[in-house]
Amino acid sequence: MMSDDSGVSVNNLRVAFHRLREYSIEACLATIIDGDDILKVSTEHLRDLSFQVGSVYQFIGELLIQPDNEVVLQARVGRNVDGIDLNLYHQSLLLLRQFQANHLNNPETI
Repeated sequence: MMSDDSGVSVNNLRVAFHRLREYSIEACLATIIDGDDILKVSTEHLRDLSFQVGSVYQFIGELLIQPDNEVVLQARVGRNVDGIDLNLYHQSLLLLRQFQANHLNNPETI
């Protein structure tokens, strides 16, 4: 984790698939949700992406932790991924995590 000159903590390269709950053009701020999880996404660097509430998006960027502990993803790349099966995506993540836990902790299985 790094800090920039404003005291904001930065974690690099986070990816998220979430449904758009609301979007402010004026503030360049999207709010995305996945179940009970909510994340604010700064979209100021995304010029060619249109936003539609209810659509599913993927973002890559830096996770900024503000001095007041508010977390905002500063998106560098974003795309609409409507049509993705989020249940299948979550199932594949669980399988990947299980595989990694089983194989990365046991060098003999690699």
